[in-house]
Amino acid sequence: MLQRDWRSPSGPARALNIADLREAARRRLPRALFEYVDRGAEDELALGTNRSALDRLKIRPRVLRGVAARSTEAMLFGRPMELPIAVAPTAVAGTLWHDGDVLSARAAVAAGIPYTLSTFSVTSLERVAQAAPGGRLWFQLYVSTDRDHMRSLVDRAGHAGYEALVLTVDGPVAPKREYNVRNGFHMPITLNPRLVWDVALHPRWLMGVAARHQLGTGFPSMAHPPARGVHQADPSIDWDTVQELRDRFPGKLLLKGILHPEDARLAASAGVDGIVVSNHGGRSLDAAIATIDALPDIVAAVDSRLPVLVDSAFQRGSDIVKALALGAAAVLVGRSVLWGVASFGEPGARRSIQILGEEIDRVMAQAGCARIQDIASEILWQRPS
Repeated sequence: MLQRDWRSPSGPARALNIADLREAARRRLPRALFEYVDRGAEDELALGTNRSALDRLKIRPRVLRGVAARSTEAMLFGRPMELPIAVAPTAVAGTLWHDGDVLSARAAVAAGIPYTLSTFSVTSLERVAQAAPGGRLWFQLYVSTDRDHMRSLVDRAGHAGYEALVLTVDGPVAPKREYNVRNGFHMPITLNPRLVWDVALHPRWLMGVAARHQLGTGFPSMAHPPARGVHQADPSIDWDTVQELRDRFPGKLLLKGILHPEDARLAASAGVDGIVVSNHGGRSLDAAIATIDALPDIVAAVDSRLPVLVDSAFQRGSDIVKALALGAAAVLVGRSVLWGVASFGEPGARRSIQILGEEIDRVMAQAGCARIQDIASEILWQRPS
């Protein structure tokens, strides 16, 4: 466990792994906010399913392969990335640390990886683009019942130069997260006696985030709200919606939330540019299959027609190498970067990416892989069921 003096400038360097950053964030954040990021849906079975599936999959290394010179560079959409990862869309970065959306984007730009801004960010997509010039920015879209709002966001993202639109397709209705109700936590954040008491017990967050927002733009709230009230998920989205977005957005279109191989085949036929195998980090359908278990069938279904990315529960470099060995083009990481920015701002976000990069490099060497392209299914082993 890390030392208690998180105020030291050397604080981020003390974090040896993502768990250290998570613990630092737990100490600093109000309980309601920490649990919003950390926990899952209903009985939180999917959280354990994701983790246990990754843990069951083992690496069987090759040796004497001459791995003194290694490269973690990967290619995605014809462009290089310094690491085979991208930052996943997360709704609350700007409430964990003041300007957290911008700081996370800058950390991704510095690391040479894409950054995905959430529909529910507290910073506008235009401001993030201006604050992180030269980066590979993606915009994640939730479709609300206000379709004009959807079209406006898509056009704004295109005009602001976002490389990709990431349509989240696994949220036709809101998930059931009972701890949020018990904690008095809602998005957008609304104050109530329970939450006020929680915040009062965490003065560093109160002064560093809430007070700064209050002195500036007011208490943190959604930067992209629909014109008519709060965001209401639209359960009527279908493949026609995908086609409309394909026709409207000038950049790459990814579908996030694919778990069934038939949906992957349909996505490839619909002309999308990539898919993200995701169960929402265990935060949506609690009975969902683990993403690492779903990945091989989906890779086979698309048959190299488009890149397959994956997310949910990837907290170690070895987790990421396992996904690459099963055919993933890249891995999206969300909570890992959130714990970094929640602990130390931009230096913490940078440290989280650095940790994962160093672990990927080390595991590659130990597995006998000098390049990302060398990572293949031959290095994996799983006990027959």
